Amino acid sequence: MLRVTTELVSSGERVTAIVNPDSRHYDRIKELGANVMGARVISESLLRRAGVDAADDGAPSTARALVLLDNDDVHNVHTALTARDMDPELRIVVQMVNPRLGKHMNRLLGDCVVINGPSLAAPAFVSDALEDDELTWLDLGGRRLVAGQADLIREPHLTVLADTTSSATPTLLPLSSSDPDGDIVLGTGVRALWGSRDVRPAGWFMALRDILDSRVRKIAAVMAFLIVAGTGVIHYFGGIEWWRALYLAAGVVTSAGIDDDKFNDAQPWVKVSAVLVQLTGIVLMALLTAVVVDSLVGARLSRLIGGVRGRPRNHVVVCGLGTVGSRVLEILTERGVAVVGVDQDDEAPGVQTAHRLRIPVVVGDSSNEETLRLAGVQRCQSVLAITDGDITNLECAIMARDLNPDAWITMRMFDHDLAQRVERRLGLGHSRSVSMLVAPAVAAAVANRRSQVTVPAGRRVLLLTEVTVEPGSIAVGKRMGQLDEAGGLRVLARQDLGGAWDWSPTSGPESRAGGRTAASEREARSGGRAPAVERVSAVERELRAGDRMAVAGTRSGLARLLMATRAQQSSASS
Repeated sequence: MLRVTTELVSSGERVTAIVNPDSRHYDRIKELGANVMGARVISESLLRRAGVDAADDGAPSTARALVLLDNDDVHNVHTALTARDMDPELRIVVQMVNPRLGKHMNRLLGDCVVINGPSLAAPAFVSDALEDDELTWLDLGGRRLVAGQADLIREPHLTVLADTTSSATPTLLPLSSSDPDGDIVLGTGVRALWGSRDVRPAGWFMALRDILDSRVRKIAAVMAFLIVAGTGVIHYFGGIEWWRALYLAAGVVTSAGIDDDKFNDAQPWVKVSAVLVQLTGIVLMALLTAVVVDSLVGARLSRLIGGVRGRPRNHVVVCGLGTVGSRVLEILTERGVAVVGVDQDDEAPGVQTAHRLRIPVVVGDSSNEETLRLAGVQRCQSVLAITDGDITNLECAIMARDLNPDAWITMRMFDHDLAQRVERRLGLGHSRSVSMLVAPAVAAAVANRRSQVTVPAGRRVLLLTEVTVEPGSIAVGKRMGQLDEAGGLRVLARQDLGGAWDWSPTSGPESRAGGRTAASEREARSGGRAPAVERVSAVERELRAGDRMAVAGTRSGLARLLMATRAQQSSASS
């Protein structure tokens, strides 16, 4: 909340913050100039005091927007529904941890913007881990997208943003391309960097090895010695064949029982020895049972089947498998990167994700040297210390630097001042804050500002953003196809007022030799040949006030679109 409040106040917004009085940021938020209301639970009366309450005559709330940043999705949904009942026109910005639930919020709340912090922050951590700045991640048209070189983006591609091989100056938004591999494209995912991951979970073999630890092996060795010695004594002094002697000795040592008839005529010292051996066997069996149970219960099943097999090299170690860590694991797996997860909570969201993706997990304290050694930090390429605690991340980074001075380390740190001093004094690599990555998106949603992303193409740039058709603009009544400009603007998707995003416009115009877009992929599966220009019905429908478009364009092309979608001002009479 502190970062978002800072961003809003710096943008000139008047902010009323509802903060838990026990929060360590309570006083700091007050110092920013926000009106702070202390409360542990948000109620309808509290929202009304904060300015959320539409009048009976239809006048809007004094509050222009409501921002919900609780880490509990249930609380956020409950508060959002309460606020929507109080004011049907209120703009609501809500942070959701569960992306599947977030997809349904627009249907539940109407004018609502859903912010998913892990989805926004995870790509930045992945880029740091791979030292890769060639990809641009963005949220556009209700989808999580990525722009970059065609050989890095997973097919089918949504559209071609630039042809960087056609000339010294890249061609932006081309209709065709002579070399698809040199294109900068827009897609939904990335290709694997390597053919397969070389780090595998330990599996049941390693689990069995952990159960049969040195204690079990020592006890078993003593029992085996007693059985062998007893077999020899019974054979030579009792005149019993070897197999029968082995059976009797094993029965004595394991407390399974003694064949008393065979010992009736034995010498006294043999009988005493049998009793002593049996007592020793009882103790050994009790110890063996205790050790095995301790191994099973103490190590826990998730650790036993999730450890690391072999000695991995050049992999990425992710310490902290919360919601951000879970998304980081998914992106790294998409890239085909070898990865090992570390978390002290075997029920963390990322641990479940790791098991689903068959990623090895070490359950333990990420600031502990032995835990990091089990994860192979001394041989890894990068370490991401992204737990929820600044101190834990700092300790993890210091320990990782000691174990592997060549590893690239990225820390998640909330305290900006501490992060700067750590980077400057200790040289532990980059540090990032999830809240600082999310705050600008929240502020833009509150102000209903266009959030645009810049995609570089050589010396030129493309802007990707969403545009709303305002009432009375010249775009009302036009077809989307009429707004396209070759080399200047391309409409990617459309959202009718109150409806869902329609990405079918991305099926045209595309005709690339050797390239595959969403449309050409469908054509290939159907056995047909895609025409040079293909447009679907969504593009032919007329635009209405309130419709939104996801577009890619040059600065000049986007400026012309904004002029076309802006409400026309009536001239004043002289």
